[in-house]
Amino acid sequence: MTKIAIILGSTRPGRNGKQVADWVLQQAAQRDDAEFELVDLADYPLPHLDEPMPPAMGRYQHDHTREWSDKISGFDGYIFVTPEYNHSTSGVLKNAIDYLHTEWNNKAAAFVGYGGVGGARAIEHLRLVLAELQVATARQTLTLSLMTEFENFQTFAPGDYQADFLNTLFDQLITWANALETVRNPELAELAA
Repeated sequence: MTKIAIILGSTRPGRNGKQVADWVLQQAAQRDDAEFELVDLADYPLPHLDEPMPPAMGRYQHDHTREWSDKISGFDGYIFVTPEYNHSTSGVLKNAIDYLHTEWNNKAAAFVGYGGVGGARAIEHLRLVLAELQVATARQTLTLSLMTEFENFQTFAPGDYQADFLNTLFDQLITWANALETVRNPELAELAA
């Protein structure tokens, strides 16, 4: 079964992202074509990147890095739930991505952003970062405006139409994740031939 992590990219007290990530997980639970798990960065308190060797070498010296590596490596794809801070993603999410390298390679990702302009600029920055890590990104994104999808900028109340966009996002992400399985495991491609 395809395994997808819903990575909550904010640890700020009072964050809006928890409501969004919980909603994504609730919508995902209605599907039977993948397993979804919420991965909250608040549960993985990584300091600023403190590994002496580059992540691409995979020679981790700290327990927090090994724990993060173990969590991320088991997934086939990722949904990044990202706030938009100063025209980009959160520092904590960028730091968590930078900690690892091969764990991300040849996997798929999709994005759910929220903020003043729905997190669109954060999503575009994440696409650039993940391209360097050989992550294929789904075209469909969700951009949730604080003005229209949150009551008083705090209580998440998505329009019904957002569920349709999210299902398209799931479809694209799962398709990419499954296709890249043969890149990660070439023996599967040989069996299919």
